[in-house]
Amino acid sequence: MDVVMSTDQTRTVTQPRRQRFSFATGLAGATEIWRGATDRHSAQRDAIFVFLVRAASAAILYLSQIILARWMGAADYGIYVWVWTLVLILGGISHLGVGPSLMRLLPYYRESGQLDLLRGLLIGSRWLAFVMGSVVSFAAYWCLRSFATDVPDLYLLPAMLGAVCIPLFAMTDLQDGLGRAQGWMAVALVPPYILRPLVLLSMMALAHGVGFPMDAITATLAAIVACWAASTVQTLMVQQRLDDEIPAGPRAYDFAFWVRSSLPLLAIYASELVLQNTDVLVLSAYLPPHVVGMYFAAAKTMALVMFVHYAVGSAVAKDFAALHARGDRAALVAYARDAVTWTFWPSLAATAALLVLGEPLLWLFSPAFTEAYPVMVVLAAGFLFRASVGPAEFVLNALGEQKACAAVAATAAVLDIGLNLVLVPMFGMIGAAIATTAALATAATRYAIIARRRLGLDLTILQVFRRG
Repeated sequence: MDVVMSTDQTRTVTQPRRQRFSFATGLAGATEIWRGATDRHSAQRDAIFVFLVRAASAAILYLSQIILARWMGAADYGIYVWVWTLVLILGGISHLGVGPSLMRLLPYYRESGQLDLLRGLLIGSRWLAFVMGSVVSFAAYWCLRSFATDVPDLYLLPAMLGAVCIPLFAMTDLQDGLGRAQGWMAVALVPPYILRPLVLLSMMALAHGVGFPMDAITATLAAIVACWAASTVQTLMVQQRLDDEIPAGPRAYDFAFWVRSSLPLLAIYASELVLQNTDVLVLSAYLPPHVVGMYFAAAKTMALVMFVHYAVGSAVAKDFAALHARGDRAALVAYARDAVTWTFWPSLAATAALLVLGEPLLWLFSPAFTEAYPVMVVLAAGFLFRASVGPAEFVLNALGEQKACAAVAATAAVLDIGLNLVLVPMFGMIGAAIATTAALATAATRYAIIARRRLGLDLTILQVFRRG
């Protein structure tokens, strides 16, 4: 896929032969300038739209979690949190990493004119996600039935119902990547991040109004409706855009190549899911549901800090790739310093604000949830450690270090699992927070070392102090 030009070719491009100016050449030049400006404006609009959708989604999700905790109580809320965590992990890996890989494969097929493979990928990837999601769903259901004696009765039925969500969650997750790759940001983001939580909250409000029990089973049934509604709406939106923009024609399928090329991204994505959710799963194995609910509320409240990290990372990744491709080393180093600064200082301010408001925010879930405030303090250290190296994993992926990132993510995930298994039985909620913080700090340190050794980039906040 890479294009390499000889020295003569480069000289020809950078030092063109002198030509007489004409109206035609002037018009062509003006057209290119206008087109470039239009592309930049389009990218800026997309970035702003993504930011607004994710901000609105964070607000809706946080509000809905407060309402659910108030309606359901700590115990049933904790059971629902455990079930939804399983759906997040199993649904997120069911598409085998093809979802994020679409952002690389689709543009390549489109630009290279391989429209048969483009059409095949647009259809085949969605069927792959649905079929694999269904297989994982049946496997999860079979495991729950087969090992029912090992699963507490309080968790068993909600977990079986939750398995129904997996195929549609996988489909939505894949179409998120498809929409981003095609530049259809509303198609990619609005159904999973806005529609799904709103439908969940609406269904719970309806159940509350008609007198249904506000328990984990009702919440899981509402989640099933929300997943199916979001996936159906998104699928219809995707199909309409495909019919309008992709010319009809033959299709070709290369499932082996699609899956093979997606495996490094699957490793990174799966490891990130494990890193984000292992604490909840391990807590559920050792502690009662109401403790799980309290921990989840504290962890998700503190995790709002990570919104800065992902926002900056998503915005700068493509720019790092462009600077690297141009060989502009000075600009790359300066941009790395800016990216770390943009990540760390807003994260520090957000952390301070959340720690000041932590107990009142937890009280909104339930007065008893304020017991989990120490969890926020411990997790704050991990999130700040991660922010201190900026959006390092985004930068490394953009500069071709995907395999190294996958190795770091997998190591951090294994460390997180091991520490949780050791520390949770000993220290409960605080043990889970310590395990997560240690895993985050380890991953951040490894990312910074790789950036220094392989790319010569200092992706730490210390560079700002050293250079003053």
